[in-house]
Amino acid sequence: MEIGVARFASMAADDESPGDEDAALMLAYARGDARAFDALYARHGGGSYRYFLRSLRNEALAGELFQDLWLQVVRARASYTVQARFATWLYRMAHNRLIDHYRRSGVVELVALDADGDTAASEPADPQPGPEDAAAGRESARRMLQLVEALPAAQREAFLLQEEGGLSLAEIAAATGAGTETVKSRLRYAMTRLRAGMKDFL
Repeated sequence: MEIGVARFASMAADDESPGDEDAALMLAYARGDARAFDALYARHGGGSYRYFLRSLRNEALAGELFQDLWLQVVRARASYTVQARFATWLYRMAHNRLIDHYRRSGVVELVALDADGDTAASEPADPQPGPEDAAAGRESARRMLQLVEALPAAQREAFLLQEEGGLSLAEIAAATGAGTETVKSRLRYAMTRLRAGMKDFL
């Protein structure tokens, strides 16, 4: 997962929803076009798997919930209607699968676990990295993954929905049932922690 800190520094406004090609693909799949499902899976399979993997930090569980999610997509094809972006619909189901897992296992994790503080940072540009820069980049990526996994659950989920799902603030709120301001706060606190942890790489 390639994460650029600067990409997440601007969170002041919700994204406008563009034409949703994914929804059109889902509707085509509902009409029997198997290639449309293949296209949806190619677009969102990797992100949805990483969402579960980074949330659970367990490959077996992530794989199980990932399979359940996409089986749910298959089952829902006949009743699917466009009420939101496909990604919002997909990650709402993913969020619900995660919550169901926590409830079954007796873990209450997705609660407001935010902290105070925020800082600003920019990402230096290096258009032609050399071997040393490449090694530093790999170390930076490993450190970022560690920091993401160490985030409080609510912050980690909001971050992953934005990073892996490409969801806007409003879409994350719709997927998780949290208010937009709460989502904005969780993302801001997540960025504060990530920037603090990455200060030696910035």
